[in-house]
Amino acid sequence: MHGPALAGWLMVALCAATGAYCLLRMRSPVAAQRESAGGEALMGFGMAVMAVPAAVLWPPWWVWAGYALVFGGATLRALWAVRGAAHHLHHVVGTLAMVYMAVAMAVTPAAHAGHTGAGVPMLTGVLLLYFGGYVLRSGARLVPVPATAAGGGGTPPAAAWGDRAEIATVCRLSMGIAMFAMLLVM
Repeated sequence: MHGPALAGWLMVALCAATGAYCLLRMRSPVAAQRESAGGEALMGFGMAVMAVPAAVLWPPWWVWAGYALVFGGATLRALWAVRGAAHHLHHVVGTLAMVYMAVAMAVTPAAHAGHTGAGVPMLTGVLLLYFGGYVLRSGARLVPVPATAAGGGGTPPAAAWGDRAEIATVCRLSMGIAMFAMLLVM
């Protein structure tokens, strides 16, 4: 990642922590939690590696090509999962964005190192719009909703910490912010 080294290291820490939490979600007894946790863990760790400041680590082109292959496989897996649930489309977009960034780094590393490009490529702009909207939508979903006095059978049982939907949403939100930032400095 280009830009200030401190920002890069903070993004590495955030993405690695998100990936680690997603690995823990894979142990959940709730099938819906396990369903997407593996792909999200791969995204978190992959983004952490990609966010390492360029001054510290600049891999050769073949590493970026391998990265594109790994995330190309993750894209195929996400496409397979879309047939069962449309909410996996976000995973398809995320993995395709990782493939796009890896290919861009493998093909034109000098242009990215010196930021000599003229303007923002159209695909980068589309991905920035998508992830910007995703971040806003996910953030709005975290705003607390006041409880209603509709009555009922009391409060529902508390979910285990690995099964809490709002924590998974925060992880997706943090990865969306990181993806937006990575695309912005690309």
